Amino acid sequence: MPSNTFLPRRRFLGAAAALAGLAALPSRVLALTEAGARQLVDRLVADINAVIASGKSESAMIRDFEGIFSRYADTNIMARYALGPDARSASAAQLKRFTDAFETYIARKYGSRFREFIGGTVSVKSTRQIKAGYEIRAMADLKGQAPFEVTFLVSDKSGKEKFFNMFVEGVNLLLTERTEIGAMLDKRGGNIDALISDLGKTG
Repeated sequence: MPSNTFLPRRRFLGAAAALAGLAALPSRVLALTEAGARQLVDRLVADINAVIASGKSESAMIRDFEGIFSRYADTNIMARYALGPDARSASAAQLKRFTDAFETYIARKYGSRFREFIGGTVSVKSTRQIKAGYEIRAMADLKGQAPFEVTFLVSDKSGKEKFFNMFVEGVNLLLTERTEIGAMLDKRGGNIDALISDLGKTG
């Protein structure tokens, strides 16, 4: 995969526009309240903690974590952002197929990251309004490790309250996936269909 410091010019230029778009979500975000955003992440954290306390095998927990990610994450927003400027040239059918493939890929990849929480607890610490919705900060307190921060950005752009970005120890999920999906697409010569086909095998 290409180094993050050397990306094709079209992806570099598209990134600024996409970031601006995320910062200026439509006015329906105003319908989202701080209490609603906090409740969403409270439910998410409760579900994560319930899986941790379930006593299931690690593989079963990971499957549950993948389901949690799919349920609470706004994969429509995430998929469009990850695809970058190529989303504008994709057909509606391609965009739908990419979104479906991306949801499976992202849920598997980041749902499995929740395995890091096994043996500990996650608790919500603070909430603040941002231009795109609300930022909810939580703390993962794990046995034998220093606590680390997990941050969720929440909006209702898609009609339901969901998180559209996640930071784990400061690492930005959306920016990471934009770089990685962009590199995968460039490796396939910009062929979105090839990317969709291969995405289900990745994660």
